Amino acid sequence: MSTPNAWPAFLPTDDPLDVIVKLSRFYGSDPSIVLAGGGNTSCKLDDFLYVKGSGTALATMAREGFVKMDRRQLGALAEATLDADPKTREAQFKDWISGARCEPEKGQRPSVEVLLHHLVPARYVVHSHATIVNTLTCHTGGQALAAEIFGDDIVWIPYVDPGFILAQTLRSALQDYQARTGRALPKAILMANHGVIIAGDDPEAIRAHTDEILQKIAARLGDGWQTQANGPATRADGARRLVQTLGPALRALLADDPAGPLKLVTFDDSDVALGLVGTKAGREMACAGPLTPDQIVYCNSYPLWFAPAEQADEEALIAQLRAEIDRHTRETRVPPKVVLVAGVGLFAAGDDYKMASTVRDVYLDAVKVMSGAARLGGGPHGVSYLTDPQRLFIETWEFEVYRKKVAAASGAAAGRLKGKIALVTGAAQGFGLEIAQSLAAQGAHVVLTDINESGAAAAARELCAAHGAGRAISRRINVTDSASIAECIEYVVRTYGGFDLFVSNAGVLKAESVKTQPEKDFAFVTEVNYKGYFLCVQQAAPILATQHRANPAYLSDIIQINSKSGLAGSSRNAAYAGSKFGGVGLTQSFALELVTDGIKVNAICPGNFFDGPLWSDPHDGLFVQYLRADKVPGAKTTEDVRRAYEAKVPFGRGCTTADVMKAIYYLVEQQYETGQALPVTGGQIMLS
Repeated sequence: MSTPNAWPAFLPTDDPLDVIVKLSRFYGSDPSIVLAGGGNTSCKLDDFLYVKGSGTALATMAREGFVKMDRRQLGALAEATLDADPKTREAQFKDWISGARCEPEKGQRPSVEVLLHHLVPARYVVHSHATIVNTLTCHTGGQALAAEIFGDDIVWIPYVDPGFILAQTLRSALQDYQARTGRALPKAILMANHGVIIAGDDPEAIRAHTDEILQKIAARLGDGWQTQANGPATRADGARRLVQTLGPALRALLADDPAGPLKLVTFDDSDVALGLVGTKAGREMACAGPLTPDQIVYCNSYPLWFAPAEQADEEALIAQLRAEIDRHTRETRVPPKVVLVAGVGLFAAGDDYKMASTVRDVYLDAVKVMSGAARLGGGPHGVSYLTDPQRLFIETWEFEVYRKKVAAASGAAAGRLKGKIALVTGAAQGFGLEIAQSLAAQGAHVVLTDINESGAAAAARELCAAHGAGRAISRRINVTDSASIAECIEYVVRTYGGFDLFVSNAGVLKAESVKTQPEKDFAFVTEVNYKGYFLCVQQAAPILATQHRANPAYLSDIIQINSKSGLAGSSRNAAYAGSKFGGVGLTQSFALELVTDGIKVNAICPGNFFDGPLWSDPHDGLFVQYLRADKVPGAKTTEDVRRAYEAKVPFGRGCTTADVMKAIYYLVEQQYETGQALPVTGGQIMLS
């Protein structure tokens, strides 16, 4: 079974480290073979071994990501006798491999499997947790079935604790294999409830053996093994409604601090997920225990299984969910990272999208493994789970705690809005885009929405490239259409679980004298600026209210980007000014009503944003419109119009995004203000 990546070109000039970098990236980029920080690779020279650093990702490995180790010291460790007490033994093991580093000043820590890599007699070693392979390694009869499928082409290692004990067990198994077959190395080493090692002295042999192993197991599994082992799946009535309640509630209930930030919660109801949560055997399989160390490290040992009470209202659902989370946390000593909702789907929680999506992907992989093992074994009881002692070792093992911390820290966001999720309308260009960019730069996850779907999508891709995968998403929205708004918010809840800040920025302007302005232009401006704001708040407020209901200490924000024209009339611009005056009225009214839902509602009234397309578009910008409408008597050019408007500002310049962002941060960070229309006009408009 070939991977979806292009096999790299291996050149005669490649040194061994270049080769293992290419192999790491090839297999590390295939999620069916390597997920998250799982798996590790190495290459050997005469005196040294280069092994993947702990917490790094194979998909993006570079030469600098490998730790140079002294093979003589590793050889001495392989022959050593360490303490019988597991805690003492692992401390000794850690100190020994730390001392075997050739370049300790770099501060890198080698993979915990470094001794295993040393003992495998081949130049290149690729250790992965390939999904298909683990259907066999996590099968109760896996060893016998592996012997039937592969004969003497594999070595089977029963489950033992990773690290020193696993390396010792591997050495003995390879010695027995050589004595029995006369061969130093099998095509693959299968480790129960763990993964596979494939090694060789050239990359082509590794590729051939990997493909052969995967293909033979796939042939035994047959089609549909990922989803069909438990029989037909059933989706619960009202599943869509439940997602819109449970996602925001979980964000709030799983928060480390009641004051925030809330968790990011992503949802999955794929065939794989529904094959577990929508089947009779699903609960038994899901709650029986973890399958592999990776599942424990990334997802915790046990998910929370949640069966919503029938016909329960939102308050009752939240109360039930709170009670189940409290019970789960007491029993397992940690809050759940995975919540399985019967007949609905899977929720995965993390501090950011990277962490939440990793939890989701690793758990879905475990579901596939369960399904495959059940297929091989004829039902749920064909699945082999880790025992309590095995589970507890991984939960408390310092090596895995370290790996998890390193992986979580890589690419983690920082800034004033770290942990916040912001939804911005009118974000494809101009002011809205710059607001979204600034929010992302301050650590927020950002949803860029606009009627210009392609523009919003392109902007979101750029933000992800700058700040990390998943930090921004996009969706088409028509703020004058409640169905479009509802669809957009549903998508956001499924992806991020909810949001903390709604920035109503979408707006239009048609400047003309009241004596001549067409009715359709007046209606268009009013529809977008006034009605659109109302409809957006109508759809956004319930999500924010649910989060507050689940966590009453947490406050969220709705901010309308209004205008100075919402504070003072504007000649030959009545439609726009009227819609913005109306927006201030809506803001004050929303604030009075929604304060009991923990929602602060405020407006920002910027001065003229001269450098954006609203003003500077050479074809239909306001400088052009105002010149045509004779709004500035005596003006001959658009530059005349610009100078006239700059002269009205005591600071002598237009408003910038940076000016507005300071106001946004203030409104979000303060905890005691709502219903305000905050001018950012350079003194042009002064409140009294």
